[in-house]
Amino acid sequence: MDAAWIKKDFKPYQLFIDGKWTAPSGTVSIPVMNPATGEQLTTVPDANAEDVDRAVRAARRAFEIGVWRKMDVSKRERIIWRIGELIEKNKEELALLESLNNGKTYGEALRGDIPPTADIFYYYAGWARKIYGETIPVDGNFLNYTLREPVGVVGMVTAWNYPMLLAGWKVAPALAAGCTMVLKPSEMTPLTTFKLAEYCQEAGVPDGVVNVVTGYGPTAGDALARHMDVDKIAFTGSVRTARELLKASGESNLKRLSLELGGKSPNIVFPDADLERAAKSAFWGIYANKGEVCSAGSRLLVHEDIYDEFVGTLAERASKMKIGDPLDPASEMGSQISETQMKRILTYIDSGRAEGASLLTGGERDLEGDKGKGFYVKPTVFANVTPQMKIAQDEIFGPVLAALKFRDVEEAAEIANSTIYGLVSAVWTRDIATAHRLAQQIKAGSVWINAYNCFDSSSPFGGYKQSGFGREMGPHALESYTQVKSVWVALD
Repeated sequence: MDAAWIKKDFKPYQLFIDGKWTAPSGTVSIPVMNPATGEQLTTVPDANAEDVDRAVRAARRAFEIGVWRKMDVSKRERIIWRIGELIEKNKEELALLESLNNGKTYGEALRGDIPPTADIFYYYAGWARKIYGETIPVDGNFLNYTLREPVGVVGMVTAWNYPMLLAGWKVAPALAAGCTMVLKPSEMTPLTTFKLAEYCQEAGVPDGVVNVVTGYGPTAGDALARHMDVDKIAFTGSVRTARELLKASGESNLKRLSLELGGKSPNIVFPDADLERAAKSAFWGIYANKGEVCSAGSRLLVHEDIYDEFVGTLAERASKMKIGDPLDPASEMGSQISETQMKRILTYIDSGRAEGASLLTGGERDLEGDKGKGFYVKPTVFANVTPQMKIAQDEIFGPVLAALKFRDVEEAAEIANSTIYGLVSAVWTRDIATAHRLAQQIKAGSVWINAYNCFDSSSPFGGYKQSGFGREMGPHALESYTQVKSVWVALD
């Protein structure tokens, strides 16, 4: 894959406010890097409070005038659908941008990032006509009915691992609900979010409805979280940042939040499972997107009867994995997002060794050939991991698999629930009673049975415990972008 053709577009970016590219009020810029090569692609502004205020005011003005929420719903439906068409039409360019900016392989981006982003707009286009209230039988001579109305101006803060997809998960339902918005993508991976804003405008979304500001969390992010005219924050990221957002909400206007946070997800394998299929899913469950996935199956729980053979098979496969240039079709795994993230992963690997886990493969930076210019980590497998170890408790967000052993269903459930997280989980067994029993016992927002990483625009995704609250996708996501009004009419 030759990326030279796209470099002509890599000029310094401005902010996208009220349908126009707008210069920031400050002078601080942020380098946007290609983590696979260590090269700078472009720069984006570090928006300050004044810049964020301009974006919020544009969104507020558009909301109050009603250029979007008062538009005929059939027209809104067509516009949202058109956004999906534009994404699908430009999928190769978008996948290349995502690969260059994030370090994931082009193939992964083309298969796993862009098609579901287009689909989320197709899905919510249909919802534009289906958001409505209800009539309620109440005591007395009254007509009581409800209106489901857009929540207002939404601040959206997205993560760097799936930049365009995570933006789509938020923008599509917000548009369907009639909201206006200000997006703040990760300062490391803003390029496809700017493209999404351009597609919204091209599709016919009025000026001011979708705005994009870039910047660091303590500057642009904090200004958005504390703005008195933002009605809701939709966030994907770390628990640490989520705590700051909750604090900012409490100290400002009590804006509502939806939080999709981290995970330390258990992938549980019983002896009676289809072990070949389970091994393949466990492999890609941790090494897809270089392990930088909130739903990564980073804790592999294997029954003691098959533990050694099953884990050994995964370690052997990991040792042969092709790591390299994300644009090389032969590469199975690309570069971590940054040097900082790479060092964080290596620190966790050191802790695994120090706490007594058995390193079966990987465990170091990959410096072979040209990879020393980027931030590559060899796929890593630890055996003999106990639930108390840091590598079994903390979200590493990298290609590090912690394999734990269990004896029976009760112990599997206990280990599965032994972290602060509860995002996803999986159970591999042919025993239907065991499968459904664990589906009830595991405290997680998703339980996959004899499968892993199953997603669909119509199915809700979100966490239990410190993996957050609120749901992305499906009709459930619309609940956080709307509010209910009760109307009473006296019939006397």
